[in-house]
Amino acid sequence: MQQSTNAFSWETLENFISSELDRTEGPNNPYASLRLFGMSKSDVRVILYRDHHAWCPYCQKIWLWLEWKKIPYEIKKVTMRCYGQKEDWYLKKVPSGILPAIELDNKVITESDDILLALEKVFGPLGNSLIHPRTITLRNLERKLFRAWCIWLCNPSLNKNQERRRKEQFKLVANEMEKLLKDSTSNFLDPTINDKNIPLPGTGDVIFIPYVERMNASLAYYKGLCLRKEYKYIDKWFRALEKLDVYRGSQGDFHTHSHDLPPQMGGCWVDPNPQQEALSKLIDIGDGVGDQELSYFNSTEPSPESTALSRVLKHRKTILKINPIDESLFDQSLRAVLTNMITNKNCIPHRGTASGLRYLRDRISVPRDMPLLAARKFRQALEKTAQLDGPDQGNPIPYRNRLDQNPTPFLHEKLSS
Repeated sequence: MQQSTNAFSWETLENFISSELDRTEGPNNPYASLRLFGMSKSDVRVILYRDHHAWCPYCQKIWLWLEWKKIPYEIKKVTMRCYGQKEDWYLKKVPSGILPAIELDNKVITESDDILLALEKVFGPLGNSLIHPRTITLRNLERKLFRAWCIWLCNPSLNKNQERRRKEQFKLVANEMEKLLKDSTSNFLDPTINDKNIPLPGTGDVIFIPYVERMNASLAYYKGLCLRKEYKYIDKWFRALEKLDVYRGSQGDFHTHSHDLPPQMGGCWVDPNPQQEALSKLIDIGDGVGDQELSYFNSTEPSPESTALSRVLKHRKTILKINPIDESLFDQSLRAVLTNMITNKNCIPHRGTASGLRYLRDRISVPRDMPLLAARKFRQALEKTAQLDGPDQGNPIPYRNRLDQNPTPFLHEKLSS
């Protein structure tokens, strides 16, 4: 029987946190408001407007491009409509409210392809240009793969035969990407060479990354298809990307993507089968799906547990305030979770708080709140601690919107701190 312990105080928990990495000059991260790459603030010519949660795939594309090109830039974050009201200041600047947008030398540009073309004109391409024949071929394939994914994921099949045909069509197009990667000598679709003669992803890869990341998550959750198990070279591509802190800093997890996609895509449809049921359960309870989700851990970085602890301590007042369970009860239970996570000992939560713990488990957003492995450790500790209380579940995750993820309370927290 595992040893039990009492919940640590907030003051004791603070002894286990690690120092935060430099947001401006350190590895890529979703919290930065400025990225300089060793240059000065006077060198900044670009402002990137992206969503608070880092859910928007088109924002991720521009974000990755700027990071791999090492272009100094400022970041301003905006609310996506599916989780809150668009800010008035942004609507005055971009009346459509569309994301992403940039200001380049004080000129506002929207639409991700137009943004990349404008950035290439000023700073040069990342690998091949967006208008290079090779990139156009890759772009067409990415759109073909996107369409096959959408037809399969976002439309209800009338019968099993139609479901099977949609799956086969997706797999045929995925095989085209697989073949291109098999023929690559670098694991990338469009490699560029850095100043250390090391191949890095180019624009062709950046085009594919956001939606293939979301395909990997959603097809496991809704269809039971393990993309990386089915396609050896797509898996190698992911593994090469995951060794790069630029990619990991923007990477979402399966839980976040599986539940943020329905309101963005107009719905996602389940093909119930044993594999789908097993994978969706692992994702929902917070266990994750191992190296199908992330295959790399940098042992020189702070541990996932200490990173998760640091992020929770930073925002604990708001986390306690917005939870459906009364703050006076939930305080001890949250400390029990964190104690459990740090010590790996059973720590009994306050009775009747399991639903609040699972509510929080279901609303951790990656990468907004913490990196993927940190979120996995925190979700696992939340579920383990909830089981010590009982089976009660939290409020269901909304399907048509994610207003439960409205960032406003956390923004007010920053203003008052």
